[in-house]
Order: sequence, then C-alpha cells, then structure tokens
Amino acid sequence: MIYDYEYFKKEIYSLTTIDLNAYKEKQMKRRIDTLIAKHKIVGYDKYVQALKTDRELFEEFVGYITINVSEFYRNPEQWKYLDETVIPELIQRFGKNLKIWSAACSTGDEPYSLVMALSRHVPLQQIHIYATDLDKQVIAKAKTGLYNEKSIEGVPEDLKKKYFTKIGSSYKIADEIKARVDFHQHNLLKDAYPTEYHLIVCRNVLIYFTEEAKDEVFRKYYHSLAKGGMLFIGSTEQIMNYRDIGFERKSSFYYVKPL
Repeated sequence: MIYDYEYFKKEIYSLTTIDLNAYKEKQMKRRIDTLIAKHKIVGYDKYVQALKTDRELFEEFVGYITINVSEFYRNPEQWKYLDETVIPELIQRFGKNLKIWSAACSTGDEPYSLVMALSRHVPLQQIHIYATDLDKQVIAKAKTGLYNEKSIEGVPEDLKKKYFTKIGSSYKIADEIKARVDFHQHNLLKDAYPTEYHLIVCRNVLIYFTEEAKDEVFRKYYHSLAKGGMLFIGSTEQIMNYRDIGFERKSSFYYVKPL
C-alpha cells in the first residue's frame, strides 16, 4: 500500500470528519509535514497510527490544522463600522433581540467582542451569541475566558476596564459577558447550518480553504441569513462572486442578503 498524502487525507477524514481536500493542498501539506517532523515520526502511516493511540497528539493535530489565530477587536476599524453602522441598522430592521452566529470562533475572542460591541446598544441580558468551532480544545479555552495582554490590545479602554480582571499575567473576561455566549462544536464543511440569522461573523478562516470549499460555505451562509441579514468576513477575504450567490456588498467586509 502507498502511504501518500491521498491515503493520509482519507484516514484523517475517517478519524476526525475533517476534509483536508477542502484546504489549499500545498499550504496544508507543508504545515502537516512540519508537525510530523517535529515529532520525529517517519511516514504518514506511522503518524496516523500514533494519532489513533495518543490522545494528546491527536488533539494537538486537530488544533494545529484548524489554525486557531484570534484576538479581540481584530482590525479595529471594521469593528468601529460594526458599532456605528451595522448594529444600529440591524436593530432598526430586526429589533434588539438579534440572532447572531460567530462561526469558527476559535478561543472566544470574537464572540466576546461581539457581546461587548452590542452592549453599547442593547442591554446585556438581551444579547445572545451562538458561537461554533470545529476544535473542542479551543471551545474549552473560550469557556475559561482567560487571555494574554496581546489578545486584548484592541479592546476599547472603557470596555477593557469594565469587563476584564487582571489575574497574574492574564486577563479574565467577566462572567456577565461569558453568560451571553453559547458555544457548540460545528464543522463548516459537513454539518447542517442554523437559519434565520441577522448577523453571521466568520473572519480570516476561509482563506485556508480551496475556492470550491469557500464558494460552498458562502452559499450556505447566504441561506443561513434572514432577508436583510449581514455577513461579516475578514479583511484578508472577499467574495468574488457575491452577486452570483445573491449578496449585495455593503463594504469590502460586509455583505447583505437583500430584503
């Protein structure tokens, strides 16, 4: 049997339901080869065997390939636009009980940022964020709510003072913010999508996907949105065929499902 990358992709899918065919191959293969070399394991077959028996190695692998890089208020000017334009517009259209999905939420920086941004417009008890990620480990970290100084650099000073407590060299986010987020495991490439959302946030994740996988996800987001709902994507991403999908472009990182 040839234990090549094609074999590896099939084995990983049966182990994790992560479809590596949906990721840019050259980029992903390089990352995986680096990880295997780090453990001084020779060959994909030996690595697959190790993943099946070593839970720590398996969890490291899932965390590594799902590329969990996040920070609060990433690209502050885009969050300013959310605060000044998008949230008021959505409230005017749908009222204050907004349905919001933070997809591929990583360690929680993004959904917690959403709660804080919304708190300027809506009473905290009316805020509910549905947050999902593929990686159980990062969801567990998100629920803990502990962050380093660099992660929270972008948080506006008033919100930082109000909602973070310094514990040693870390910062703990307030329980009243954590209580507004509901975390779940979700695979963007495999699982069913929730529907009738007013805002979906998925930022700097799809850049690692193939064009076909990206197109599929953007189309699913379109169907997940209520009419008049918006999709907020990362500054490194754009939907080239947004008109074909049915979106209208509000800005380079906000897309609207027309009413």
